[in-house]
Amino acid sequence: MKGYHFLSADCRLGYEDGRLVKPGAIFELPYDQRPEICVRGFHASKRPIDALRYAPGPVICGVSLTGDLSHDNDKSVGRRREVLWMADITWELHEFACWCAEAALSLTQITDDRLWNAIKVKRAWMDGEASDQELAAARDAARDAAWDAARTAARAAARAAAWSAARAAARAAAWGTAWDAAWDAARAAARAAARAAAWGTAWDAARTAARAAAWGTAWDKQNDQLLLVLNSLEIVEE
Repeated sequence: MKGYHFLSADCRLGYEDGRLVKPGAIFELPYDQRPEICVRGFHASKRPIDALRYAPGPVICGVSLTGDLSHDNDKSVGRRREVLWMADITWELHEFACWCAEAALSLTQITDDRLWNAIKVKRAWMDGEASDQELAAARDAARDAAWDAARTAARAAARAAAWSAARAAARAAAWGTAWDAAWDAARAAARAAARAAAWGTAWDAARTAARAAAWGTAWDKQNDQLLLVLNSLEIVEE
C-alpha cells in the first residue's frame, strides 16, 4: 500500500525508537511480532489529510507499507515500511491552515475584520513581515471576536454552530505549530461546512444526512488541496 506518514522536525521515529529516517530507509518488525493498529508495527494513511491527524511534526513522507496489513478508517499498519520520499512542509502547512480558515469564513459569510485580519497577519508573519507579538495580538483579537459572537443570542442552532466552527478555523490558522494549526483549521472548516449544510433543512434526519455529506465533501476538498501542495514540492527521494 502506498501512503503518507508524518515525522517530527528531527526526522526520527517516535515512541522512543529514535532511528533517523531518510529516503530509501526500510523499517520492519521482528519476525515474531505481528502488526496491530495503534499497538505495534508501522503505520501510514492513504490520504495526506488523514495522516495529518497523527502528525508529530512537519516532515511528510511518502511510504510503501507491506506485510500483514490491517486497515482502520483513516490509517493502516504493516510489518514493513519503506520511505520513498520526504519533505519538510512547515510553510505549506501554515498556508494550508490559512486556506482552510478562509474557506470556512467565506462559506459562513463572516465579515468580522478581526477574524480575517488574523489570517492576513499570519501570512505576513510567514513572510517575515509581522512579528510574533503582532501575530499574538491578531490571534487574541480573533478570540475576542468569537466571544462577542457567543454572547449574541437568538440565532438558529445550526447556523450558530457553523459560525462557531468558522471562527475556530480562523483562530487555529493563527495559532500553534504548523501541523497543529493545519489539522485544527481543517477540522473546524469541515465542521463549518457540515453545519452550514443543515441551515435550510427541516427534519433531524435531513440535517444529519446533510452534515455527513458536507463533512465528507469538505474533507475531500482539503485532501485535494494538500495533494496539490505535495505535487508542487521538490521532493527528496532516494
